[in-house]
Amino acid sequence: MAKEKQIGLFFGSFNPIHNGHLMIANWMVEYTFLDQVWFVVSPLNPFKKRQNLLADYHRIELVNIAINDYPKFKASNIETKLPQPSYTIDSLAYITEQYPDYHFTLIMGSDQLPEFHRWKNADQILANYRILVYPRMGDRDSGPVTRDELLNHPSIEPVNAPIMEISSSFIRNSIKEGKDVRFYVPTGVWEYMVNMHFYE
Repeated sequence: MAKEKQIGLFFGSFNPIHNGHLMIANWMVEYTFLDQVWFVVSPLNPFKKRQNLLADYHRIELVNIAINDYPKFKASNIETKLPQPSYTIDSLAYITEQYPDYHFTLIMGSDQLPEFHRWKNADQILANYRILVYPRMGDRDSGPVTRDELLNHPSIEPVNAPIMEISSSFIRNSIKEGKDVRFYVPTGVWEYMVNMHFYE
């Protein structure tokens, strides 16, 4: 019997995708049990405003350019097909139904843990899916369920991935200020953004 394929789901706005995202995803497929990482481009995070959010198809194209047919990475527009705003539990249920032969694991940063209790049906996510948590700068321990309590949950596995200080907001703000940040994103992504005058 063939081994069940292990897929890590990396949800995000990817506005824009940058080298930090790619390094985290690469670490996940090389140093954990995952066979692939899918970049799930989110149309609208319920906890974020739409300000400066590029159109879905532009962000998906940027992800496709960034991963450049690397076999362990895949871009997914699955959330753009679901009702908005997008909720992780609904996306997980849809993806699991569409790909019954794959086993899915959620990838998230430690800075998201304090807000995890606010996610729709967070208890169902914990009951049905494994979560790999990578460290992020500036995460905080607050809320009804503390970060340490969540990290001790049997469904949650903290991983010793490198800490990335780069962020999409840093890139957007830098471009708006006229800075040259081409070395923070893949070359093709930078060229696409310059040609399209994104974030200027």
